[in-house]
Amino acid sequence: MAETVYYVGVDVGTASVRAALVTRTGLVQSTAQEPISIWEPQSDHYVQSSTEIWDKCCTVVKRVTQNVERSQVRGIGFDATCSLVVLDQSFQPVPVSQDGDRRRNVVMWMDHRAEEQAARITNTGHRVLSRVGGVMSPEMQPPKLLWLKENLKERCWNEAAHFFDLPDFLSWKATGSLTRSLCTLVCKWTYCPPEGWDASFWTSIGLEDLVENNFSKIGSVTCPPGSPLGDGLTQEAAADLGLDPGTAVGASLIDAHAGGLGVIGADVKGFHLPCEDQPITSRMAMICGTSTCHMAISEQPLFVPGVWGPCLSAMVPNMWLNEGGQSATGRLIEHMVKGHAAYTQLQEQTRQRLPFTGENIYNYLNSHLSSLANAGPAVDLLGSSLHVWPDFHGNRSPLADPTLKGMVIGLSLSQTLDDLALLYLATVQSLALGTLHILEAMKEAGHDIRTLFLCGGLSKNGLFVQIHANATGLPVVLPDQMEAVLIGAAVLGACASQDYSSIEEAMEKMAKVGKVVQPDRELKSFYERKYKVFLRLFAHQREYQALMNQR
Repeated sequence: MAETVYYVGVDVGTASVRAALVTRTGLVQSTAQEPISIWEPQSDHYVQSSTEIWDKCCTVVKRVTQNVERSQVRGIGFDATCSLVVLDQSFQPVPVSQDGDRRRNVVMWMDHRAEEQAARITNTGHRVLSRVGGVMSPEMQPPKLLWLKENLKERCWNEAAHFFDLPDFLSWKATGSLTRSLCTLVCKWTYCPPEGWDASFWTSIGLEDLVENNFSKIGSVTCPPGSPLGDGLTQEAAADLGLDPGTAVGASLIDAHAGGLGVIGADVKGFHLPCEDQPITSRMAMICGTSTCHMAISEQPLFVPGVWGPCLSAMVPNMWLNEGGQSATGRLIEHMVKGHAAYTQLQEQTRQRLPFTGENIYNYLNSHLSSLANAGPAVDLLGSSLHVWPDFHGNRSPLADPTLKGMVIGLSLSQTLDDLALLYLATVQSLALGTLHILEAMKEAGHDIRTLFLCGGLSKNGLFVQIHANATGLPVVLPDQMEAVLIGAAVLGACASQDYSSIEEAMEKMAKVGKVVQPDRELKSFYERKYKVFLRLFAHQREYQALMNQR
């Protein structure tokens, strides 16, 4: 019998590094996880260490491959958050904070230090902005680079010789290849194939130094995700990872895009879904974790206000990607629940039931809400007099307004566990309505989305999934393997090994449907009304701002 072959997927998330050993048919054989440090040297500044991240990558890869022969591992792929890594001429870390700590050389994706720079870049009205919904986000790389030049010129900017997106740093570390993935450069750096970099953009925002030497500091060679890089693993990287030198390495993806790759291409035959026998463009992938990304692809470029893209070959080669998003989802739910006066009571109640049910606090809240509904009306209806606007960390899509704040309407003096459960419900409903808001904008621009494909940590929360189906009126598909992001990363390794002829073939063979959640049609009118309230909350917030700005 032929030797079993495997691929390794490595996922660098916000707070941890994970790896999976995956078979040719997309079954996860083993996983491992290690935490990574996050420092907050000052408010809205979040930094990490690329050295620590690579060390943790090596630890988890060794762990998942320890029971197989090295020769059985045919390829490896990396995905990571779109954080900014800064290295000097000798590829050593350069500090990105005022404290000058050299180890801390990564400006995290969620770092909003460059809001003012982002606003200035938006005000230039440069043509490249049409690819990012017309608005430059502080989570993209140009404003962060500009901030470093303006605030850390001596300590960081003048020393820096290489600026990498974190996914590209990992593939460079593995192969020594400076080739960048189109996923990162197109989505976060304003690169636009086939023309490439627009020198006039960098000059107009005051970063003309990046144009030098054919853009060598930010990448002069590019390739689509999953393309084989260099000669595979270098001797040094292979020793670090416990794999064979020359093992194929696929060009990387941003973590959310890896999740999209791990779910959106699944074969849906037999599940009676509206996207069956329809092109892949009728599907939207939602990667729901700390934040949520909404990925839709099209055969022709579609421009959606407040939604990033269209980006060619950023996820699926030769297809255009639009990416909507919510900056705080899992993080917002946690913020609301942990900040409530009844949180300690919730922990205690969960702890008492844990030995018997293995529940976490969210399972407990979900069953508590069911008992409040008392087998009568749907749980959703409990949210009829409590309304949340979820932009506690600004709005990424479709309004692209980082200055928006969160709102809660309908609070009383009571602070019981019931109140906490209802606030949690209203928060989840607001996030689902935020997804509907993004879907409506995409629909208006020409997308025809009929089915949602969810993955990521929040997709394991049954209430979150059902409410997304109910609020949008669309069926939700959950993957067979819950680690869709790791499957997506492994697809890159499989593609680079050339065991599959294309990303599309690898996706179809390695991504599988696990469960389908249908919307409750009886709640259609309820969510139509709640969505009207949702839109008014935002309109009112702008009105209040305008009133207070009057002199």
